[in-house]
Amino acid sequence: LEIRRMRPIAVTKRVQESWVASGEKRLLVWLAGRTPQQIGPDHLTLLGFFAQVGAGLFYALALGNRFWLVAVIACLALNWLGDSLDGTVARVRQSLRPRYGFYVDHMVDSFGAVALMGGLALSGYMHPFLAAGLLVAFLMLSIQSYLATHTLGEFRLSFWRFGPTELRILLAIGNVALFWKPRVHFIGGHYRLFDVGGMIGLLGMSIMVIFFTVQNTLRLHREERISR
Repeated sequence: LEIRRMRPIAVTKRVQESWVASGEKRLLVWLAGRTPQQIGPDHLTLLGFFAQVGAGLFYALALGNRFWLVAVIACLALNWLGDSLDGTVARVRQSLRPRYGFYVDHMVDSFGAVALMGGLALSGYMHPFLAAGLLVAFLMLSIQSYLATHTLGEFRLSFWRFGPTELRILLAIGNVALFWKPRVHFIGGHYRLFDVGGMIGLLGMSIMVIFFTVQNTLRLHREERISR
């Protein structure tokens, strides 16, 4: 255990190029400096997790009362706070635990994504098969990112300027629109708003998975070319 604890961690480059990254980073550092000492990174991780589970629960409850969509927006805000601030607090306090933090944070994200998409599938605002497809695409994109972290030493937090924060913002805006107009006219027909948005999101994530898989495969092939 002591040998494993002392084993050096490979240097990993964090790639964060989303639209709001620079402003978000300054805000998180400001918040981390003002977070009470008794609140640690683990508390914030749990806050983010339970907020995401709450968002899924409130989506399911929205089947009977659309006012629960407002509670979903509040949960998305709390999820951003906990999920984004935990690592910043650890870095500001110089109390990083790289292996522990990486593993726990991303397993929590995976369980939270299951809860969120499960709630959407039960909400009546999105077809269950589409919610399942979005979950699979998210997990595939996550797997690609984790493998790239291990093989390339690059942990990508955003893809084509879109990161978790942008997705939360889009989902919150979608909730506001959903509250007033759950169905929209699209390509000659009327569809559920979240079905249209979900199809666009599924297509986008699928393209990202394929693009970055091919890009990283070619890069690794060049870097580990066998000389004959």
